Amino acid sequence: MSLEVFHGWKDLAPAARGAALALGNFDGVHRGHQRVIADAAQAAARLGAPLGVISFEPNPRLHFQPDQPPFRLMTPNQLARTLDGLGVDRLYLLPFGAEMAEFSDRDFVETVLVKGLGARHVAVGFDVTFGKGRTGDPDGMRRYGETFGFSVSVASKLDMDGGVKVSSTEARNALHAGHPEKAAFILGRPFAIEGVVQKGRQLGRQLGIPTANVALGDYVTPKFGVYATRTRLADGRELPGVANIGVNPTTGLVDARLEVWLFDFDEDIYGELIETDLVAFLRPEQTFTDAEGNFDVPAMVEQIHLDADQARRILMPAL
Repeated sequence: MSLEVFHGWKDLAPAARGAALALGNFDGVHRGHQRVIADAAQAAARLGAPLGVISFEPNPRLHFQPDQPPFRLMTPNQLARTLDGLGVDRLYLLPFGAEMAEFSDRDFVETVLVKGLGARHVAVGFDVTFGKGRTGDPDGMRRYGETFGFSVSVASKLDMDGGVKVSSTEARNALHAGHPEKAAFILGRPFAIEGVVQKGRQLGRQLGIPTANVALGDYVTPKFGVYATRTRLADGRELPGVANIGVNPTTGLVDARLEVWLFDFDEDIYGELIETDLVAFLRPEQTFTDAEGNFDVPAMVEQIHLDADQARRILMPAL
């Protein structure tokens, strides 16, 4: 990965300053975000400057609403990889805390963008806000650009076919509703959960259905249920599979997690970092019990194999 990542704006070396910058939270790097980054890329080419992206870590929502449910569409690691794939040279992950929260819109521009990052261009979206109380807006950024000597571009609203709104919120709503295809349409790629494979109770292995278990952590919680998936391993291999996202109501409640059965695969990947795309929603999570309320193992295993067959037809239709 050629992308450079900087964790802050203070005391940067001269060589780390002077980029054409795209400003935003960029959670998910959806199609609208990509338009802002493309505007910054055009300016970077015109100015002969590096292409940079500004995001915030943690997300400002966590500062102002620390008790809200998890909402991330991607981790900082996924953000960096995605931006690298878009040709971005630098990612500035600015720490958002009490200091940043108190900056007025002018303070943010003068202290962070100008004195800290040496911005030569700032690209924003049509709905950008910045500064305490969200007092800054695109027109304000244009005025500050004239004052401090950097150019500004404002990306227009992106209208998609079918009236689909392009926003991180809409992508989250689609996942909550069990519509990963809609989320993928908004994002321009499938929503993916990345995490380290953890050891569970190994019940699946005992049943001939070994799963790789990954905690959801700070990710937005998709609709609980079964999904057709594609998983990238640490060595770069991509494998089809079927996954359950939920709390295991049959075998004993656990924290919400992803449990993915990788087809035709039986290797030890505990402790490895994997990334799993949600391709299609197959069915809601369900409880498997018999008439006496006991764990119905045969019914569960039969359903999992039916799910796997359906996932294979979706993921490998020619087979």
